Amino acid sequence: METNWSQEQISTFSKADDMYISPFYSDGKTPGTPTWIWSVVVDNDLYVRAYNGQHSRWYQSAVQQKAGKIKLTGEEYNVTFQPSDTDAALTEKIDEAYQEKYGDSMYLSPMLGKGPVSATVRILPRGE
Repeated sequence: METNWSQEQISTFSKADDMYISPFYSDGKTPGTPTWIWSVVVDNDLYVRAYNGQHSRWYQSAVQQKAGKIKLTGEEYNVTFQPSDTDAALTEKIDEAYQEKYGDSMYLSPMLGKGPVSATVRILPRGE
């Protein structure tokens, strides 16, 4: 059962810079090693991008397993991962969110490149 994030969660997530992502291993229930990652909120959805594009290990696991855990704002959540075949308008909004949130970082420019953009993932809470 899929649900949506609450407005309170979305508001908190949009400001947070402490996200760790742990897609499940191939057994479908053991979370992988947590990876610190940038996250942004666009249109009340939570998105992440893989810095190393589709070759990133966490990204490959997220696409294969479609589920895992995230830790954000000190809370742990069971989640569903949806690879994002984003259209140009959504990609632009996600780019703008990255620029607004991480504009001072030397790592911002690579995150707006083709590799990371092609490895954009929408994260939804997984109702259990």
